Amino acid sequence: MEWRRLLADTLRILAVAAAYYATGRIGLQLRVIVGGAEVTPLWAPTGIAVAALLWWGLRVWPGITLGAYLSIEHISTFQPADLGLLVGNTLAPVCAYLMLRRVGFRPEMDRLRDGLALVFLGGLLPMLISATIGAATLEATGDLPPDQFWSVWAAWWTGDAMGVLLVTPVLLVLPRLRRPEDPLRAAEAAALFAGCAAVTVFAARSSLSLLFLVFPMLIWVAVRFQHSVGAPCALLVSVLAIWAAIDQAGPFARHSLFDVMVNLQGLNGSAALTVLLLSALVTEQNNIRLKIEQLCDELAEVVDRLAPGRPDEQGEGRGRSEGGG
Repeated sequence: MEWRRLLADTLRILAVAAAYYATGRIGLQLRVIVGGAEVTPLWAPTGIAVAALLWWGLRVWPGITLGAYLSIEHISTFQPADLGLLVGNTLAPVCAYLMLRRVGFRPEMDRLRDGLALVFLGGLLPMLISATIGAATLEATGDLPPDQFWSVWAAWWTGDAMGVLLVTPVLLVLPRLRRPEDPLRAAEAAALFAGCAAVTVFAARSSLSLLFLVFPMLIWVAVRFQHSVGAPCALLVSVLAIWAAIDQAGPFARHSLFDVMVNLQGLNGSAALTVLLLSALVTEQNNIRLKIEQLCDELAEVVDRLAPGRPDEQGEGRGRSEGGG
């Protein structure tokens, strides 16, 4: 049995490494280039790393390190100084997992506290580690001028944080994803998903500042379908907005790198927070309502049993009286 567990852990480690490397390649294709500077607004491998740790525990952390190594090797030849990058990229999701586990985070994200925990303890706080170690390593090796430290640090931090806020929820809902039994509800979900895509493409490529148009759609999705449809829609909005920023279209045209990143990450962060927190809140309220209904049904049964003069008792009483006569 021990060798089977070892084999399962090895396969999981390799799966995490492969997913990390593959999504890292995709993330590099979604980098924004403005004025010769390159940044990655959404680093999906970090979100995959946090989800894998929540699924399988700390046993899979070598897969994160291996995936980070392969990603660095793809960009340039791995140097001893790049060990700092491996440490930062591994330590940040591990710390996120430990903090989420500490506060009793549930992958179902069916409580508002779970949504808040994922935002702050899973995304914003622990990703300071990878950003700080990564930017410091690049500066120490001479690959990063000192005057660009904070801009790269901010881009690194937001990219990793967005990976957790946008990718991790999608992965956590996948095992529980079920097709709606009601055809009309399934059609509504598909229509909302397509509507989010259409509205985002229009808003992100219009010369007017219309990015706010995506939020009524995201709110509708979160209220009606919670994480199951809301999380994929938020990720879709982010990818389409990044695509528009790469093309420097719409509100991202003729702006500096700082302006583009502020607009882009403002949209990504707001979309992630809207869907994540609203979905968790609605799910929690729905669960409370179901529990209240169950308690009411149980109380009604108890009252019915204890109430005097129930029809069945009256029938039994008449039967005994007739028999006695």
